[in-house]
Amino acid sequence: MKAFFSLLALLAAFSAPAAAQTEHVVLAGGCFWGMQGVFEHVKGVTHVVAGYSGGAASTAHYEMVSTGMTGHAESVDVTFDPSVISFKKLLDVYFLVAHDPTELNFQGPDHGSQYRSEIYYTSNAQRSEAMTYIAQLDRRHVYSAPAVTKLESLRAFYPAEDYHQDFMKKNPDNEYIVYNDVPKIERLHEAFPALYKA
Repeated sequence: MKAFFSLLALLAAFSAPAAAQTEHVVLAGGCFWGMQGVFEHVKGVTHVVAGYSGGAASTAHYEMVSTGMTGHAESVDVTFDPSVISFKKLLDVYFLVAHDPTELNFQGPDHGSQYRSEIYYTSNAQRSEAMTYIAQLDRRHVYSAPAVTKLESLRAFYPAEDYHQDFMKKNPDNEYIVYNDVPKIERLHEAFPALYKA
């Protein structure tokens, strides 16, 4: 009888649908409100969390990060399904829509090291692909200046305070959002219509 139940369990395991395989990467490139808003509109991205990377847990608080003295960058943890969107396509969105990779320690109106351009990779494959992408950006002179994006292995990611999560979605009429971030969503739709989700 025990063998019969073991056989049933084995058959159930084979007939159960395979769990979707996901990967994640942490991306920094200016205010996390807009970064989160952009990646939430990308097909294949299953979850985006605004937060902090690059510093210690004890300083992963907005008021402290805002001083630019903690080592943290405002960033987003992007979970994605590589069977739907490749890491290369995510990099397209990151480098060509979500931010300007040539701006050192600032993005638009936001200044300080907490707004730097940085990729916190979670695998050697991501690191290699990001390095290749940056080299191609510079070789092809996509921007008038070289990319300053840093690459670092992800050590830790700390979710930001609740009021920062989905800020763009919750505050679509906020002046900062309208001026700085809505154009990024429009650019995503225009530049990569096949990747865009409403």
